[in-house]
Amino acid sequence: MWTVKITTVNVNGIRAAHRKGMPAWLASEQPDVLLLQEVRATDEIVAELLGEDWHIVHQACDIKGRAGVAIASRLPFDAVRVGLGNGEPEVDVDTGRWVEADVALPAGGHVTVVSAYIHSGTAGTPKMDQKYAHLEKVTARMRELAAAGGRTVVAGDLNIAHREVDIKNWKGNLKSAGFLPEERAYLDLWYDELGFADLGRRFGGDGPGPYTWWSNRGKAFDNDSGWRIDYQLATPELAEAARSVAIWRAPSWDTRWSDHAPVTVEYEI
Repeated sequence: MWTVKITTVNVNGIRAAHRKGMPAWLASEQPDVLLLQEVRATDEIVAELLGEDWHIVHQACDIKGRAGVAIASRLPFDAVRVGLGNGEPEVDVDTGRWVEADVALPAGGHVTVVSAYIHSGTAGTPKMDQKYAHLEKVTARMRELAAAGGRTVVAGDLNIAHREVDIKNWKGNLKSAGFLPEERAYLDLWYDELGFADLGRRFGGDGPGPYTWWSNRGKAFDNDSGWRIDYQLATPELAEAARSVAIWRAPSWDTRWSDHAPVTVEYEI
């Protein structure tokens, strides 16, 4: 058996996170695999800030300054796959939102990891149509991953709170993007039909929370008025290997290096 520590986090700009304390956190926590969203940087900047100890695959967004996903691993890659174009060119708003890697394990075999960043959307606007179109692509790929079997985790900022226990002010957000019934139904499908396990909820109890994102407005962080929108979703075989889940909430608002909390799972494979 080998313990593999996988962390996912929306860094809200890797350069800003780096300035605010991300390197010290990484040095302390020592994940084996790091899944990043909203990187908002070039390949060269990502490699420079993370350093030489990582194998990296990154997809920047075609729209400068937006999105961007990356996988950084201390273990080598057997293979990488970028995007959800399915053989067709991706539209610019869908780039920088999906990247996969087969991470080679010391004892043989591999675990497939996905860093995903779903559109935030705005209810009643074309941005919501873009989100649903992207969710259809994500569902198609997750269906393929589920059918293939094996050990796979789809992780990242999915920008959807699944249940009332996943959002503090759920009553006030019933018509808000991120908590619409049509969005939440995708998670139902991924869990109930495709068999992915929500490890954050499995290990986090009945709730409410623990939350992974807090608005910068008002006193949301201080009052723990958050959303649980960052996930690690594992196929059944990998879910059985999960031993612990930790959501790192900074001790205070001014010590955060992102508005999202890292979500870390330790797998015994």
